[in-house]
Amino acid sequence: MELGDLNREYWNMDIETKLNTPEIKELQLEKLKTALKWQYEHTPFNRKRFDKAGVKPEDIQSFEDYAQAIPVAGQADLREIIQEVGLDMDALMRELFGPSRMDDLYLITTTSGTTGIPTPYPNFHAGIREMKELFHRVAWRMGMRPGDRVGLCFGLSMHAAGTPQILWFQDFPGITIVPIGAEAGTEKILQFLKLFKANIFTGTPSLALHLIEKCPEVLGHPVKDLGIKLMMLGAEPGAGIPEVRQKLESEYGAKVYDGGGGYGCSCDYPIYQGMHWLADDLCYYELIDPKTGASVPMENGATGLMAATSLNPKGAVWFDMRFTLNDIHQVFTDPCPCGKTGFRYKIVGRADDMLKVKGVPVYPASIEGVIHSFPKELTGAFRIVLDEPPPRVVPPLKLKIEYTENVREEELPYLEEKVRAKMKSLLKVNPAIMWLQPNTLERAVKKTQVLEKTYE
Repeated sequence: MELGDLNREYWNMDIETKLNTPEIKELQLEKLKTALKWQYEHTPFNRKRFDKAGVKPEDIQSFEDYAQAIPVAGQADLREIIQEVGLDMDALMRELFGPSRMDDLYLITTTSGTTGIPTPYPNFHAGIREMKELFHRVAWRMGMRPGDRVGLCFGLSMHAAGTPQILWFQDFPGITIVPIGAEAGTEKILQFLKLFKANIFTGTPSLALHLIEKCPEVLGHPVKDLGIKLMMLGAEPGAGIPEVRQKLESEYGAKVYDGGGGYGCSCDYPIYQGMHWLADDLCYYELIDPKTGASVPMENGATGLMAATSLNPKGAVWFDMRFTLNDIHQVFTDPCPCGKTGFRYKIVGRADDMLKVKGVPVYPASIEGVIHSFPKELTGAFRIVLDEPPPRVVPPLKLKIEYTENVREEELPYLEEKVRAKMKSLLKVNPAIMWLQPNTLERAVKKTQVLEKTYE
C-alpha cells in the first residue's frame, strides 16, 4: 500500500474502519469456507482433523458449524506428531503445514521452547507478505512514521519476533531498522541505541526495565536521554501492567505499546484498554472454554482460551486452523475510549502457567502486577518457587522477591505485611516471601522465566 496521507487515522483505511462489524463478519465467513477447503486439500494434519470429526469442508456453512465440528488443536497435538516422527523437524513441518507451503518456505524461527520442544514457526513467502500488512497496521497505530529508526532488541537467533521483523517492516516507507538483538547484551544494546540514534525500541518489557538500571552505569546518563519516543513491547506480560507501563513511560519519556498474543496492539489511551485486534480480514478469532472445549460467545468481558484460524492458509504460521497457543484472553467488544476500531483483548495468562493454590487459579502475570505496584520498595524481580510439578501448589505459595536499595532490613516485616495483604485481597493467596537483596536475581535480556522449579 502507498504511504498516502501522513495524518490518516489508520494504515489501511479500507479495512480497519470496518473491524468488528457485521460487514467484516460476512467477509470472514466466505474466506473461512475457502480456507477450510484449501486446508483439507493441502495439509495432512488438518485433513486428518476433518476425517476424525467425520466432516468435509463443504459441511461447514457457518461459524457455529465450524465450532461444533473441529476441536481446537495445540501443543499436545504437536507432541503426538513428534512421538510419530521423532525430532525430525522437516517431517514435523510437512505434516503440520503440507508440501505446497513447505515448498514456499523462506525462513524458520521458533518459540523460546520454555515448555519443552520449541514450536517451529516457518515463514513462507505468502505469509511474509501478509505479516507486512499486519505489522504496518500495528506500527501506524503506534505512531511509527517515515524518518524513524527502529532498534530491534528481541532475540534475533531463531526468535519468532526477532529476525522476521526485519522482513515485516521492509516496505514501511522511510524507516531504518537497527537489528541489535537481545543476544548482544545490555551494554551493546545501550551503546547501539545511542550510536545509531534509534528512537523506537522493540523488545521485551523485562529487558526495557533492565536497561533503566544499566544505562547510568554504561552510558553515564539516564535512559531518558536516549531519545526513545515509543516502545513496542511483547513476548511476556509487562506492557499491560499499569505499574510497569507507568514506570517505563516515566523513565524513558516514551509511549509504551503492548503487542502479541495474536494480531493486535494496544492504543494510546492513558489507561490500558487491552490490545485492539487488527486482523478480522486475515484471521478468525475465537474464545474457547478450556475445560469443555465449547465455544465462548464474544461478549464484552468474556474470558476463554484464545484460538484462531488463518483466512489466508497459504501463508499461515501463527494460527493455522483452530489452533491455540494456550493463552487465556479476556475480550472487550464495547467501543474503546480511544475511539479506534477493533475489539480488544487482554492476556490473562497462559493455560499451562496457571497455578492452583487451595483451588484458586493464580497466574504469574497477576503476581507480577502486584509486585510492580510497589515501585519504590521492590525492584520488580521475583521468582515463584515450585517444589512439585504444577498446577497444584501446596500452600503457601513460595515467592522470592527483591527489595530496592531504599528499603532497610528492619523495614522488611512491615513491607511483607503490605505485599501479602495486597496479594490476599486481589489474588486470594497468602504467600510465603523470601526477601532478596537488590540485583540478586539474574536479569534476562530475552524472556524472563519466573518459575523456579526445585523438583527438576
